[in-house]
Amino acid sequence: MPHLRVEYSPGLEAKTSIQAMCDALHAAMDATGVFPLAGIRVKAHRCAQVCVADRHPDNHFVALELSVGAGRAKAVLSGAGEAVFAAAKTALAPLLAHPHFMLSMEIREIDPELSWKANAIHDRLRAQS
Repeated sequence: MPHLRVEYSPGLEAKTSIQAMCDALHAAMDATGVFPLAGIRVKAHRCAQVCVADRHPDNHFVALELSVGAGRAKAVLSGAGEAVFAAAKTALAPLLAHPHFMLSMEIREIDPELSWKANAIHDRLRAQS
């Protein structure tokens, strides 16, 4: 854990590189030093149908939801969130310059008693170090 879920409006692929955005978000998450590299996942999902604001056909959005394991101080998560959101704003700057785009992000903590994981990547990366 952490997992960054990126939901975006249909047609946004024609206006920006979704992969470049994902790469920038991944790099920002790693650079915070808050999250273990082996747990970082950035997953982009195109929404099939949407109704955005006034339903103007040029309206688009990117919504980021960062799910993290419990136990980090709020200030630490806030700083990491600021860094990831800044990377998103940079990656999406051309879209933010137009009046038909919105960007949002939230962080949610996962209750450890209600979360199960199996991740062999952690062991592989530790062995490489």
